[in-house]
Parts: sequence; structure tokens; C-alpha cells
Amino acid sequence: MSSQPRIIEVRARILKENDLLARELRERFQQADVTAISFVSSPGAGKTTFLEKLMSMMSAEHRIAALVGDLATENDANRLSRACSQVRQITTGTVCHLDAKMVAKALEGWNLDELDFLFVENVGNLVCPSSYDLGEQMRFVLLSATEGEDKPLKYPTIFNTADAALITKMDLAQAAELDLAAMRCNIQSVRPGMPVLEVSSKTGQGIEQIAGIIAASAVGRAIQATHTGQ
Repeated sequence: MSSQPRIIEVRARILKENDLLARELRERFQQADVTAISFVSSPGAGKTTFLEKLMSMMSAEHRIAALVGDLATENDANRLSRACSQVRQITTGTVCHLDAKMVAKALEGWNLDELDFLFVENVGNLVCPSSYDLGEQMRFVLLSATEGEDKPLKYPTIFNTADAALITKMDLAQAAELDLAAMRCNIQSVRPGMPVLEVSSKTGQGIEQIAGIIAASAVGRAIQATHTGQ
């Protein structure tokens, strides 16, 4: 007898439990007036370096914290701790993604009322993270100029669960012979209308713009909450 129906049932239950907890997390963030933003990419896309630059810029005017997911080591958390003091590593072992339960546990002991922004760096993976809501209000998917133009076509689900795409390592675009128009076209083919921004952690291209977008989105949600009485 095939075990496939049982496997599907277990997966469905896990995802349902995750969605319920993610909803609770989102409510906690809203009540504390914290904007939670997650970042997902394949390994080596430059996610940690970009976040270090972004957080360093935003920490001058905002209260920020970060959660970092990796299968092993605390290397990325140590790097991000140079940008802000409140950074926690989530070591997942063999699990290739973060889930709402991991995020909730990592937040224990933190006073969310003392934060403006929570940055969540997911495990380097473009497959598993797409299925797991972390309670974030915004999700960025990153792909580098060196990865190839067809990444969105190979991993469409993660692009469909993200709010914006960031093309990283633009300083290497010419050397990598990136066809930027083709990459943008492929992103739009799987997620029509998705905002696409070009960034470089080395030159600083686009980082200030993204910091502004994040800050503006937080203000917009605050205004909307006031109007709706939430």
C-alpha cells in the first residue's frame, strides 16, 4: 500500500499549524508596531552582506533586531551583529527553512515594543521557504547577477510568495555577462507586476532606496491601522 496519502496528510497538518502560529506572530508584530521583513535567496546570493549594509544604514534612525537561519554555524549572526546589537541565530540542523515555531521561540525574552523593525534572514534555499509563512509583513527574494537569468523560471513559487525581488551583486553584472532585460522579463513572467530593484553591497547601489521603501511601508501600515481603528 502506498504511503503517499499519509505523507500528504502530515504535510498539510504541519503547514496548517504553521499558518496558525504565523497569524499569531503577525498579530504580535502589529500590536507592538514592529515591521517584520524576511529575506530569502539561494546560498551565495549575497544576502548576509546586503543585510549587514542595510541594517547599518537603518540602525542610525530605527530600533532594529535580526534573526538568522542556517543549518549550522553562527557565522552570519556574528556578521550581522556588527550592524546591530540584537541578533539571534536559529540553527536548524537538517531543516532547510525557517518556520513560525522557530521564529516564535527565537523571540522569547525580547520586548517587541522596543523595536521598529525585525529582519529575518532565512536559510539559503529557494524551495522550502516558499511554503512557510513566518508572520512577516514583507518578504524579499534575492537573486544575484551571477546566478543566471532563468532562476525565476526554475523556482517560481518563491517569487510568487515574495513582495519584491532584489537583483544583487550588480557590480559583477558586466563580468558575469548578465542579460538584465531577460532576468527582469523572467521575473515578470512568473509574477507580473512584481517590483524589481538592483543592488550592490560593494558600491552601495540601491541600498538607500530599499531602506526608504521599508521605512515608508511601516509608516503606511501605521496610517492604515489608525484609519481602521486597529
